[in-house]
Amino acid sequence: MAAKAPPSTRRVLIASLVGTGIEFYDFYVYTTAAALVFGQLFFPQASHTAQQMLSFATIGVAFVARPLGSIFFGHFGDRVGRKSTLVASLLTMGISTTLVACLPTYLSAGWIAALMLCVLRFGQGFGLGGEWGGAALLAVENAPPGKRARYGMFPQLGAPVGFIAANGLFLILGAILTPQQFHDWGWRVPFALSALLVGVGLWIRLKLTETPEFAASLTEAPPPAVPLGELVSRHFGPLAAGTIGAIACFALYYVATAFALGYGTKTLGYSMEQFLAVQLGAILFMAGGIYASAWLADRHFDERRVLMFGCVATMLGGLLMAPLMGSGSLLLVFLFLALALTMMGFVYGPLGSWLPSLFPARVRYTGVSMAFNVAGVLGGGLTPLVAQALAARGGLSLVGLYCSAAAVISLIALLASGRARTA
Repeated sequence: MAAKAPPSTRRVLIASLVGTGIEFYDFYVYTTAAALVFGQLFFPQASHTAQQMLSFATIGVAFVARPLGSIFFGHFGDRVGRKSTLVASLLTMGISTTLVACLPTYLSAGWIAALMLCVLRFGQGFGLGGEWGGAALLAVENAPPGKRARYGMFPQLGAPVGFIAANGLFLILGAILTPQQFHDWGWRVPFALSALLVGVGLWIRLKLTETPEFAASLTEAPPPAVPLGELVSRHFGPLAAGTIGAIACFALYYVATAFALGYGTKTLGYSMEQFLAVQLGAILFMAGGIYASAWLADRHFDERRVLMFGCVATMLGGLLMAPLMGSGSLLLVFLFLALALTMMGFVYGPLGSWLPSLFPARVRYTGVSMAFNVAGVLGGGLTPLVAQALAARGGLSLVGLYCSAAAVISLIALLASGRARTA
């Protein structure tokens, strides 16, 4: 599809993919390190479960920051433009990620190390709060009729691309370094490399122009003085529907990645290399699910119906977690992760075009960013921590039911939202 598009369109799609790929690389590097080593490195010696839960709790710091970032960057994205706001969000997250490589550990700095880690994690979340919404608008607001979902899937594909880059690098480091070397300094390498990736992303994004729909909205009326105020006062219904409708994708994703990696290596006894390899294979199914869902949304159904199908599949898939992941067979673990991440593609892929359709162009950056990132807080912010606690109390069956419950909540919101669109 992209190969047949004009050069300017190819550049837009590549920018939306590469930008979110870098952003998600940064986010996943942190999530992977939190699952593997941050508990031991940044928190005092206690029970293993306590260290792991504290480490997962720092993941939630970014989800507190993401809505704040969406308000901040959404304000400028709706008033100044998409391009400059996307550059600023990329820099914010990239610098925060790179500085993690320089942090002292608890052994040398005590609680100051944990505090600094949380501050930089906040910076990651703040930057990502303005990233995804802008990237989705960059693609969708340049899409021709009948291709909005397929254009909108490009920023969504940044998620598996970033995951593969992050976890692939951790897998390589695990293979060439001893466990002690990885624990001492190897985990810092993926954070340091973020600086190079951000440079590439900036080079691509600085060549962009403003989207046609945003430019057209400026000719119709001046931008809103306070986009958030106009959004909440005039478009609260779509904001609530979009937020709750996106909860399932976050809950499912963080169970299948952060929680599964920590549980698989520390409770089920698989090696880091084994489990990362299994997750890298499974993430390809997420990419396939994203493409299939976007194609179906454009060609046969609308985005809302495809999302509803994904929620129903997730409800059923949650029931398979305990028998498959707890089977003792790495092949069956892979089967569960592949199924879960395929379902993730269906509850995530169409969001790139469905959420922008809920809001007019003048408040769209703020609306899309707020819905996506508040959903992240509700669906993903504490999910690894909650899943760890549920697994310790009642095993994997409770974690699977947690995923199913999140899907039920999103399905209800999608059913209630109707098919009304503003774009």
